[in-house]
Amino acid sequence: MLKKSLLIFFVIFLIATPVYAAAPTVKSLELSINMVWVMLGAVLVFFMHAGFAMVESGFTRSKNTLNILMKNFITISLAALLFFIVGYGIMFGTSAGSFVGVDGFLLSGVEDIGFFVFQAMFVATCATIISGAVAERIKLGSYVLIVAAMTAVIYPFVGHWIWQGDGWLTAIGFSDFAGSTVVHLTGAVGAVLVVLILGPRLGKYNGKKVNVIQGHNIPLGALGVFILWLGWFGFNGGSTLAADPSLVPMVIGTTLLSTSAALISSALYTKLRFKKVDASLSMNGVLGGLVGITAGCAEISLGGSIIVGIISGLVLVEGIRFLDTKLRIDDPVGAIAVHGICGIWGTLAVGLFSTSTGLFYGNGLPQLGIQATGVIAIIAWVSLTIGSFTYLLNKVSPIRVSEEEEISGLDFAEHGSNAYNFKDSLLDSDDMTTSRSIPLADRLNSDIPLVNAKKTS
Repeated sequence: MLKKSLLIFFVIFLIATPVYAAAPTVKSLELSINMVWVMLGAVLVFFMHAGFAMVESGFTRSKNTLNILMKNFITISLAALLFFIVGYGIMFGTSAGSFVGVDGFLLSGVEDIGFFVFQAMFVATCATIISGAVAERIKLGSYVLIVAAMTAVIYPFVGHWIWQGDGWLTAIGFSDFAGSTVVHLTGAVGAVLVVLILGPRLGKYNGKKVNVIQGHNIPLGALGVFILWLGWFGFNGGSTLAADPSLVPMVIGTTLLSTSAALISSALYTKLRFKKVDASLSMNGVLGGLVGITAGCAEISLGGSIIVGIISGLVLVEGIRFLDTKLRIDDPVGAIAVHGICGIWGTLAVGLFSTSTGLFYGNGLPQLGIQATGVIAIIAWVSLTIGSFTYLLNKVSPIRVSEEEEISGLDFAEHGSNAYNFKDSLLDSDDMTTSRSIPLADRLNSDIPLVNAKKTS
């Protein structure tokens, strides 16, 4: 019986008609390649959040590192959920009066999930700008509520006006290809308003004196800058929304050249200005160059991008100094200058250097005026909304930690732990010889310190 069954199966196998999948068409291949490119861009932008976490923690004090890491994890997670629930609908839903989207909530009726994923990474980037500016003195709960307001409502309105296609700023010709204004200026203005209500860190200002509060791990911050630089190729390149063989290389090329020029200009300028090449300002110059080219990376020439980058580096250095010493706005990582001042410059640079509409290409002042209008509108909108929200929030319950908590560090105050807890020895000084013989892994993983065991024996 078994032999007969095997024979029948073999015969059926021989005479069965093979079924083939439909041959891929040029159109289906194009859609697949475009989807892969946009998803790669989304992954790179997600990876940028590791860069933000490294920059913020490296440029601040070690006692707040755990708190900073948790803020960054919460930011991207909360932003993605709220953008799914309400933000995407406000930003990309059917326009009501060119002002706000009215459908697409919970992605109802939305077919292009890949576009949602890509845009969700952007809304999280906008929110995390605030994290750096308010570092070392804000309550975690207050920060979470501010992020919720930014990602669910405030940022999506800005995006609708500029990127939805029917927004009022789009209608007048405003141009912001990858977000110098939509993402970076929006986040920076929000940061300014929160910082003004929050106040400077303890010890930052003493009368007329401005004190430097040194970051605890500059190499960690440098790693974050490199990660952000890498991720930005996805940030700007992915904004093409297609693997266009002519557009994508140009976008990445302008991003690379602008950033490189910004690093060189900021480093040289600090050498001339302060007699030393300032490492932290030069690293921030990289970020300033990235923000500066983001609006015009698709319509500014390679040569023009170098000029934009050089100016971004100079503006960044003076911007940080102006905010810190003149306006006395305490921004531990320079986020406001990087994303705000360079964001304004990058947006206006489109009106100057765009090969199709820019002043320097014989097209007059109209585009520059339109760009300035958009900048003013976004500053007004974000200032009104996040300023009012944070003011009321602070009235209900102070958003700042207590003086004792700030001095001891937010790691312990907010999380009951510390980011760094390694001790040179688990034993008394009398037992140093013994401690050196204990393997490192055993010392790190020991549940009960040996010194306590000895004293209680």
